[in-house]
Amino acid sequence: MAAKQVTKDEFESILAQETRTILVDFYANWCGPCKVIAPILDEISGERDDVVICKINVEDAPEVASKYGVRSIPTLISFRGGEVVKRVTGSLPKEGILGILE
Repeated sequence: MAAKQVTKDEFESILAQETRTILVDFYANWCGPCKVIAPILDEISGERDDVVICKINVEDAPEVASKYGVRSIPTLISFRGGEVVKRVTGSLPKEGILGILE
């Protein structure tokens, strides 16, 4: 299952309603490192039922990126109960991304 591309409104709804851990990938289509981690996120999404993986294009939703202090991409932020738990900027291997979810 692929990571879900979401809009600002969809993200706010998921954040308010979801009880599972949410991992958000803040990215842009032109970003090389973002393209590197995209298939890893899709793989994790297919393997883990306890995690919701969302993608937010910072060019389409700059207000969301600004709200969470995203200044570089890719930035991965995990949320639980609507609150930020961990954040990492830059391309990571699968093990590093899984570490954000723990």
